[in-house]
Amino acid sequence: MNITSAKYLTSVVEESKILSDDMVEIAFVGRSNVGKSSLINALVGQRNLAKTSSTPGLTKMINYFLINNLFKIVDLPGYGYAKTGKAHIANWAGLMEKYLLNSKNLKTVFVLIDCRHEPSELDKQMLLFLNTYQIPYIVVATKVDKLAKSKIPQACTMIARNLGVRKELVMPFSSENLFGKEQLLEYIESVVE
Repeated sequence: MNITSAKYLTSVVEESKILSDDMVEIAFVGRSNVGKSSLINALVGQRNLAKTSSTPGLTKMINYFLINNLFKIVDLPGYGYAKTGKAHIANWAGLMEKYLLNSKNLKTVFVLIDCRHEPSELDKQMLLFLNTYQIPYIVVATKVDKLAKSKIPQACTMIARNLGVRKELVMPFSSENLFGKEQLLEYIESVVE
């Protein structure tokens, strides 16, 4: 797939504002600071489409982006950042859950996990939720540029084993050197067409 256009559509903080139309959606979710915004920017070839920050937990809403006038990328709130108030965490979790359960055009969820660390309990809970409700997903091992190339398969195997998923469901990716970009775009093309 070649992404020729990508533009910001809207941000949503209330359940009633979640978009509902006939356009295919691909969602991205993961712990705060896992590199979600950087991955989206790398995929679409734009530096600042999704806002990146050195402060974890910046995505507090659902952000929608229109890609090739064909489908939407949906950037879901990051989870697991402790400095956020409990009321805000409950709101994001509720918003994310409502989106995941009610989006009739959601084709797949990319669950991002930092390849340098074992998946957290929150990552495991996210996969349990997706499995329980039979929502298709792929795990993306981010920040693989931080590893020697020979260590990438080992990191993906470790993530797969810890999550209890097949290794084929774990795709390596680097926003820095674009390792894995073609594979990810091919997968997106297969689900949006």
